[in-house]
Amino acid sequence: MTTDDILLGIGLTVALAVGSQILASRLRVPALVVLLPAGFAAGALTDVVHPDELVGQDFSSLVSLSVALILYDAGLGLDLRHLKGATRSVVFRLILLGVLVTWGAVMALGPALFGVPLAAACMLGVILVVSGPTVVGPLLDHVRPTDKVRRVLIWEGSLIDPVGGILGAVVFHSIVSGGLRAGHGFRFADFFASIAVGLAGGLVGTALLWLTLRVLRLGETLGTLAQLATVVVVAAGCDMVLDDTGLIAGIVTGMTVANLPGFDMPARRPFLETLVQLIIGLLFVSLSATVTPDSVVPVLLPTLVLVAVLVLVARPLITLLSTARTDLTTGERAFVGWMAPRGIVAASTAATFSADLVRDGLRGADRILPVTFLTIVGTVLVYGLTARPAAAALGVVRSARTRPLLVGGDPWAVDLARSLRAAGLDVLMWAGPERQRDRIRDAGIELAAGELMAAATAPEARLEGVTAVLLLTDDDDFNALASIVVQDGVEGPVYRVGPPPGLPGVVAPTTGGGILFGSELLRNTVVARHEQGARFPVQPAGQPLPPGHRILFVVRADGRLEPVTDMRQAAPVAGDTLVLFGPLPHDRSDPTGARHNPG
Repeated sequence: MTTDDILLGIGLTVALAVGSQILASRLRVPALVVLLPAGFAAGALTDVVHPDELVGQDFSSLVSLSVALILYDAGLGLDLRHLKGATRSVVFRLILLGVLVTWGAVMALGPALFGVPLAAACMLGVILVVSGPTVVGPLLDHVRPTDKVRRVLIWEGSLIDPVGGILGAVVFHSIVSGGLRAGHGFRFADFFASIAVGLAGGLVGTALLWLTLRVLRLGETLGTLAQLATVVVVAAGCDMVLDDTGLIAGIVTGMTVANLPGFDMPARRPFLETLVQLIIGLLFVSLSATVTPDSVVPVLLPTLVLVAVLVLVARPLITLLSTARTDLTTGERAFVGWMAPRGIVAASTAATFSADLVRDGLRGADRILPVTFLTIVGTVLVYGLTARPAAAALGVVRSARTRPLLVGGDPWAVDLARSLRAAGLDVLMWAGPERQRDRIRDAGIELAAGELMAAATAPEARLEGVTAVLLLTDDDDFNALASIVVQDGVEGPVYRVGPPPGLPGVVAPTTGGGILFGSELLRNTVVARHEQGARFPVQPAGQPLPPGHRILFVVRADGRLEPVTDMRQAAPVAGDTLVLFGPLPHDRSDPTGARHNPG
């Protein structure tokens, strides 16, 4: 290829990787639904989007290191405090039975469907046991199932990827060395050696990050660079010792950093998150471009049969056995049984191992990649198109009703929480000082755990069950900073009460978060008027507003909470419920609440 061809190929690959994800977000479908066809079409229609020619023999090594980075980022979101009780037992059983049943089903069907020897079917089976958070996560964000279901599926997808990578490497070495071909079977010594190397790499990675993030206390930029360098170096070193052990090192490092007390991790990692998203797009486009139409056509119909078996038989059987005698409801068990898409680890291991097995002369090895590609496309399409209606039919979709978390325990905030509860919302409150927590308890409002806000500021943390946050403390700088940090951990908007004018604080006037009640009704005004007797009455939207009252919140008929902010005036309609504030002593001449003077 000429220099111009290489530049065109790189530019087109990046454009497809980013453009496909943007298009998928607009269409509200998983990115994989767009990425795989885009890469396949580019590989078939052009001569420049071919990673083997753009990168050469180093492509498989780059894929391995890239997947290690993806798994490291996924590991940062695995808080072991959430893996407990029924969730832990279900996840472990899903992984164990998932590997055994899926692997066994593909090994049994492979020779008959694709005409490949048992060794090739074994390799294909171990590749297809993986799922992956890069596919499951976006699907769950689209479906919005209950938190219990989400935890199970995210943990399963994150943990089964490195397990599949280890098993794939062991099976590959067993085939290349002649063990499986000669009928000597699986090499358990290699399996445990791979785990040992990956764990050792994870410990080294953790030590390096402890040095850079805890001892040297690098900032966000240098800290992110240190994380990238650590994962790449450790994963590369592990892969030099044993193939694909870098995957284990990556996720072990991420999980350890996320769960070991004392790490000075940045609360937000915009560069790392952006880089991981770009890597996912580049990998899917590049890997799907290596699949040719000539290789797909002969295995298309047999692969459809295989996908049907995996979706309709294997996964439901695995889930039925794994969730027996647990606290999961029938609907939750059924939905878990209807969610096992294949993703990036399956594609990367198939591309890496199949090419080497073809060069090694294994009959049928050339069918591993196209079958894997079609299985990924088939499972993503099936689950992507049916997951949302299936979740709705099974009753596992979270209600549209807003569950707000009010942060702050001053008298006016507790009074507001009572009114929101009277409007039909399930309200949760959190406060730091014990006297404020006592005030919340005395009001009969559900009090969040004491460590909730600390947990919410951790990377990849999620405020489970919370769909909106209202920051109402008397510390405006805390409200401003928390509005930025907490945003990534809540599935919904974050608002804060407006700081008084001329605030001597550092960040409150300029940082993010929607300003509650508009720019005129600021915190000091609300506090003063509440002390003068103003309250938060609740009434149906059809009734006229009492004199001197102002609309603060509109609770829609379906339970969605829409506050009045500095950027939006909520428009009530019939069937809504209004939360007001008043009487406002300086606004009695304006009963509509259209114009207000803070007074």
